[in-house]
Amino acid sequence: MICALGSAVCYGTATVLQAVAARAASGSETTRDAGVDPALLLRAVRQWRYVAGLGLDGLGFALQIVALRAVPIYAVGAALAASLAVTAVVAARVLAVRLSGTEWAAVGVVCAGLAMLGLASGKEGHEDGPAALPWALLAVAAAILLAGAVAGRLPGRARALVLGLGAGCGFGVVEVAVRLIDSFDLANPALYALLLGGGAAFLLLTSALQRGSVTTATAGMVLGETIGPALVGVGWLGDHTRSGLGWLAVTGFAVAVAGALALARFGDAPGEGAA
Repeated sequence: MICALGSAVCYGTATVLQAVAARAASGSETTRDAGVDPALLLRAVRQWRYVAGLGLDGLGFALQIVALRAVPIYAVGAALAASLAVTAVVAARVLAVRLSGTEWAAVGVVCAGLAMLGLASGKEGHEDGPAALPWALLAVAAAILLAGAVAGRLPGRARALVLGLGAGCGFGVVEVAVRLIDSFDLANPALYALLLGGGAAFLLLTSALQRGSVTTATAGMVLGETIGPALVGVGWLGDHTRSGLGWLAVTGFAVAVAGALALARFGDAPGEGAA
């Protein structure tokens, strides 16, 4: 759980940096309306904030792998959703964004939910799941990429929501794939699912962050990266809770995710003046 929370700190801080960089790299309004733009990543990496965010993402991913090898997916997923609380605190401290009493309360709710999860979580499961699961993950990763290409041309909030949800599902594919990879085996489809799902997630999230509805995109990402992987972990990979504390784990998961969604607006990048 310490590694999962460390990962959330890295991801939450990176969100603010990448949102600023993605908007600075988005170019003209014509470019912004062109849908999911793979070249946006190339333009974004010229921004030091995006490079710093990628460095934090890399560290966060390493910590996430360690966490996924020790605790159930649902606990790691809820901790990663708490990255929004980290983003809120970073925005308040570094970017001089004022948090209301309600928003500070939401940060407290996230922490309370994670504390309940920490008390209730058992050890990670050791089941491999159905033989078709790695192939299913690869198919889902490819579908996310295709759906993102279509969603990039949707209007306004619908675009941000679908792109954010797609990014979250891509990160969810990564979470499950990590559990299915025991060694570096080029014949394991889970390895390619991890690479394709992670790449699709970064592309879709960067495209979502370049426009104004980052709040909606972040909320969609939280839903995509928590609920599906948690169900897979419990249903197929043998994740469980401490004896008699299943109710506490369910409550903690729901509370942490609800608090994170309440803080989704802190996915918004500051204006250029604050940058």
